[in-house]
This record gives sequence, structure tokens and C-alpha cells, in this order.
Amino acid sequence: MKKAIIGAVLLMVALLSGCSSSPNYKITMTKQLYFLKDHATSFEIKVTENKKAVSGLAISADVSMANMDHGTMSVSLTDEKNGKYSGKVKLPMDGKYELTFNMKKDNSKTEKTIDYTVKKAAGVAMINGQWIKNEDLQFYQLVNKLQLEINRENAKKTYTGSQLEDELAYIDSQEKSAKDQNQLLTQIIRIRSMALLAEERGHQVTTDAITGAIAKDHAQYDQYPAVKSLITSFGDKKFSSLEEKEYKYTILADQVMADVTAQAKKDNPNVNDQEVNYQAQQSYEDLLVSQMDSLKIQIL
Repeated sequence: MKKAIIGAVLLMVALLSGCSSSPNYKITMTKQLYFLKDHATSFEIKVTENKKAVSGLAISADVSMANMDHGTMSVSLTDEKNGKYSGKVKLPMDGKYELTFNMKKDNSKTEKTIDYTVKKAAGVAMINGQWIKNEDLQFYQLVNKLQLEINRENAKKTYTGSQLEDELAYIDSQEKSAKDQNQLLTQIIRIRSMALLAEERGHQVTTDAITGAIAKDHAQYDQYPAVKSLITSFGDKKFSSLEEKEYKYTILADQVMADVTAQAKKDNPNVNDQEVNYQAQQSYEDLLVSQMDSLKIQIL
């Protein structure tokens, strides 16, 4: 009888020990989850226990709508260190969702379910809450295409024979990268990040400066019928509207480059322009990295 009682007590102790050792993880969404039609969107969580980041977890998430039957989307999350985990999921629509996270570390398994509202995306990425939209990507893709068309026409006027063939082949090879969405997005993020830095430094852009820059480029475009045709196909009104917005960012970013070039000349009074430009470009890239680290950038 005594042995039976002792055995029951030991079993209860073991059970209680097992319960008390179960981890009490807290999950926080660190990036808003958006719905983007026909695209998988990224999201990020942070896992903590007693306010301390928990790394080294194997995590999968089951994503399902709370009030509609669109099935369950499963996604494995990648450990980004410092308690952060990220993944991508293709959602059917915006609305209320249940996110069930299955977490495993060593021999311990934990499940947590949170209610979450997915918002409809107004673009493909955000910088400090400002959207980068599909039309912005389309504008930059067209601008890149216009420049390639100008280069192509100039090559035909400048070269002949095999040299012309090589030059045209090189221009053709650039077309793929000129319309690659990731590269276009990188191009836009770089310019807008430095535009924000310019504004932080007190720089401004006047309407006359924007108008003058646009007029200068259009004077070049008007020399090439193929270029004018591309703009017309895109939509003259749409192109003009996007120009005004994007030229503002470009002019602001150029003002930062002017700042670092002036500083490079001051710091290196005895070097040639090529060396000054090299030093300025290095300083600009360093500033860009620092600036992007300070911004809240989310790519869907």
C-alpha cells in the first residue's frame, strides 16, 4: 500500500514537472501581413519568453480565414536570428484570419493561435509607411527602356560592322535586367531613401526645378521617334503625372550626391576629378546603407 502511494506521488510530481517546463512563448507580428492579388506576401514574427528573444525554433504556420472557407495555407518560417522568423504566404483575400504557429525546439513542442486582420496592399513595398506602387515600377521600367532605345539609336549612328553588332548585343543583354522587378524595386528604394535623407538635411525641390529637369529630358526624347512612340503607348498623361513625382525624389537624391562631392573636394584638394568622384561615390554608398538601416522598409 505504501509503495502504491509513493508511486502515485512520484507520478504526479513527474506530471507537474512536465507541465511547468512547457515553454510560454509570446508571438508578436513585427510586420503587417498584406493581401496582394496573385502574389505571395511576406510576414515576420518575433518569439519571446519572459521578454527574452527565442531563437533556434523550428516553426511552421497554418493560415486560414476566420469566417470563410478558403482552406488552410501552410508555410515554414525561416529563423532570422534574435527571435525573428519570416516567411511568405499566398492569401486568397484580405480579412480576418487565424494564424496557428507550431513551434519545436529540442523535444519540446508548442502551439499558439492568434487572430489577425490582413489588410489589402496598396503597392508592392513600403518605405516609412509610403507605398511603392505597381505604376511606379512600370514608370521606371519605361524610363530604363527609353534610355536603352536612345543608346541603341546612338550606336547605329556611331558604329558600323562587327563593332555595331557587339554594341547592339550588349544593349539587348541589358533589357532583361532593366525590367526585372527586383532590380526596379531596388532602384526605387535607393532613390527614395536618399530623397528622405535630403529632406532630413533640409533640402527642398522647387516646382521650377522639377519642370526644368523634365523639359531637359524631353528635349532629348523628342529627338528619337521610337522613344516618343513608347511614351505614347504608355500614356502621355500617365507618364507626365508619374514624372512629376519621381523627378522630385531623383532631384533630392542628387542633392545628397552634390553634398558628398563637395565634401570630397574639400577633403582632397590635390586630387583629380576622377578620384574626387570615386571618393564621393563611396561616401554616398555608405550613407545609403546607413539610411536604409534607419528606415522601416517592407517588401511584400
